[in-house]
Parts: sequence; C-alpha cells; structure tokens
Amino acid sequence: MGGNETDRTALLTIKAQIKQDPHNVTSSWNESIHFCFWHGVTCSRRHQQRVTRLDLQSQKLVGSLSPNIGNLSFLRELELQNNSFSNKIPPEIGHLRRLQVLYLNRNSFSGPIPYNISYCSNLIFMYFGFNGLVGKIPSEFGSLSKLRSFVVEANNLTGEIPPSLGNLSSLEAIGATQNSLVGSIPTSLGQLKNLTILSLGSNNLSGTIPPSIYNLSALYSFGVALNQIHGSLPSDMGNSLPNLQFFSIGINQFFGSFPLTLSNATSLQVFNVQNNKLTGQVPDL
Repeated sequence: MGGNETDRTALLTIKAQIKQDPHNVTSSWNESIHFCFWHGVTCSRRHQQRVTRLDLQSQKLVGSLSPNIGNLSFLRELELQNNSFSNKIPPEIGHLRRLQVLYLNRNSFSGPIPYNISYCSNLIFMYFGFNGLVGKIPSEFGSLSKLRSFVVEANNLTGEIPPSLGNLSSLEAIGATQNSLVGSIPTSLGQLKNLTILSLGSNNLSGTIPPSIYNLSALYSFGVALNQIHGSLPSDMGNSLPNLQFFSIGINQFFGSFPLTLSNATSLQVFNVQNNKLTGQVPDL
C-alpha cells in the first residue's frame, strides 16, 4: 500500500471511531474529495500527499482515538484538544517519529500515559492536561531532548516526578498541578536553565525545595501551593530569581523569615505564602 493510501485509510479509521460530530467536521472525509482537502487535514508540500497536521480541536467530538493514528508517519502536529475523546491514549503515537506538537488536553482520556511517546524524539510541545490519566509520569520522557513544554495538569497521576526530566535541557515549562504526585522535587530540575514555569501545586509533594531551583534565573512562575513541602526560603532569592512574577507556596510547612532581597524582585506580581510558618516582616514588594 502506497504512503498516501496508508494515510487515507488511517484517517478513515480515525473517523470511524468518532461517535459524535455535532459540527459535521468529518462529513467532508469521503471519496468525493482528496483527503488532503478534508477538514482539519494538512498535507506536505514536499512529500506529496502525506499528512503533516491533523487539527480537530474544539469541535465537541466524542469517541476514542484510533491506534491507526500511528500510521500517519509524516505527522508533525496532532491537535485534538478541547473535545470529548475518551479511553486510552494509543501507544501507537510512539510510531510518529516526526511529531513535534501533541495537544490532547481537555478531553476525557483515561489510563496511563504511554511510555512509547518517548520514541517521538522530535517532540517540542506535549499537553495532556485536564483528562483522567492515571499512573506515573514515564521516566522515559527524559530522552525527549527537544521538549520545551510538558503539561499534565488536572489528571490523576501518582508516583514521583522522574529525575530524568532534569535531562531535558530545552524545557521551558513544567505543569503538573492538581494530581496526586508524591515524593520530593528532584534536584535534577535545577539543571533546567531555560525553565520559566514550574507549576506543581495541589499534589502530595513533600521534602524541601532543592537549592538549585532558586538559581534558575529565567524562572518567572513558581507554584507549589497545597503540598507538604517544608524548609526555609534562601536569603538571596530576590537576587537569584530576577524575573520572578508569580510565587505561590501557600498551604505548606515553610518556616523561617521572609528574605529581605524579595524587594529586589521588581517584576513580582503574585506572592502567595499563606498558611505556612514563616515569621518576620514581609519586605516591600
């Protein structure tokens, strides 16, 4: 079967597993027009008649995602966010070696995150937030050297944050709020020099914040509220985090005094430290 026939067949099996399509976006997916002109489908100009993008976001689609998604071997962008896809995320996504963008957020996916997705070595953006995913964050994701955003917020994930995520030197954003993650924040995350957002609030994390985290000078949003984290705030954090805009550590067990250097963090807009054991005077912000 030729490559373009493989893509057409894969798209038709994807359509077959969509049970409700209130906007009739897949009604164009039929024999009357070439699949490169089907709604939401983009084909390559260079590789004739190969699908490079599938964008069905925000269409109120109901159904499951066919494992045949893994046959779209030239796919670079898969955007299915804000629908009602359910059941498991097909591990066959791991066959998509060219994939750069994976948006599955705001659906009803369940089951674990397939570790096979670590084979998508060109991934840049991975968004799984607001689903019903369970199990651990796969440690294999530490091999995704091009990954810039990793967002799994508002799921039912358990286990510890894999230290291997500290290998992702391109990573700019980690979002894992509203899960049931345990253990301490890995020291290795302090190696992520490009990290601007670290959001780990509303979990069951414990231990202390690794000192190296406070040296991530690019960081502008740091959130660990609603955990069981303890320790003191470093005295120089206002100088070591010059770009900090959002700092939220409320409802934990931090102790000690407020760092006077916080008055040097001139970009700070949100400073949430409620329900801790911090003492002394809050510096002028």
